[in-house]
Amino acid sequence: MPDLLPFLISGLGVGAVYALSGVGLVVLYRSSGVLNFAFGALGAVAAYVAWSALDHDWPLALAALAAVATSVAISLIYGRLLAPRLAEREPTVRSIGTLGLALVVLGFTEWFWGEQPRRLVLPTDAGALEFADVRLTYTRVLGLAAAVSMMTAVGLLLARTRIGLAMRALADQRGLSSILGIRVLQVDTAAWVISGAFAGVCGLLLANIVRLQATVLTFLVIPAFAAAIIGRLSSLPVTVAAGLVIGMLEAVAVLVPGFSAFRTSTPFIIALLAIVLWRDASRKA
Repeated sequence: MPDLLPFLISGLGVGAVYALSGVGLVVLYRSSGVLNFAFGALGAVAAYVAWSALDHDWPLALAALAAVATSVAISLIYGRLLAPRLAEREPTVRSIGTLGLALVVLGFTEWFWGEQPRRLVLPTDAGALEFADVRLTYTRVLGLAAAVSMMTAVGLLLARTRIGLAMRALADQRGLSSILGIRVLQVDTAAWVISGAFAGVCGLLLANIVRLQATVLTFLVIPAFAAAIIGRLSSLPVTVAAGLVIGMLEAVAVLVPGFSAFRTSTPFIIALLAIVLWRDASRKA
């Protein structure tokens, strides 16, 4: 029987991205009730901005800042100008609106940067840590640290701040919250900004781990949805755990005879199962 530890460790890198993405989706959903289908596309455009900046010899910190700022700006514009116009519509309509945003962003990235795959090579790729016969680049180590830090920060934000309390109130009773004096648009704007920041960071990490291609990064939303649905779109700890498990299962799938060539479909299969189980649980409830 092959040693699973190296595969599990290597799967932690992409699993952390899935977990981080799931948290970004849950934060927005808990506040506005919107499933953001544009999450992966925002990550893609952020990764392309970072690639262009590094190609022009920008420092890594400045390139990453520009990338995240781009995804935050697009998310903020949509959340401030377009999302409020759909606020009174059904949740399905509000979520489908973000699919339109995803198509626009995807079309722009492919028009401006082209469709050919690239690799976002970061300066931190040069060094690495050796653990259980697995070479973890400093980029992956920093990615894991960033994932833990950002997820902890969001948990504290929701639990211990006034805006976090307002987000939780909107998730429970959106209509009543406005009557009680909560500034719904302001809270929604904060949620869109946070979600955009998460999308930018996730796009950078996944473009480095996998490859820089708009369609690939746009489909990042699928495993993130699976993690979020397993967390029932409410529990951050369960969402994080689900994202990590999905990443590790995808890595271990290479050992399954006859399935290794299709291991990238693992998140899609888990997402489908999560949706089916969610529907069955909702019917029983």
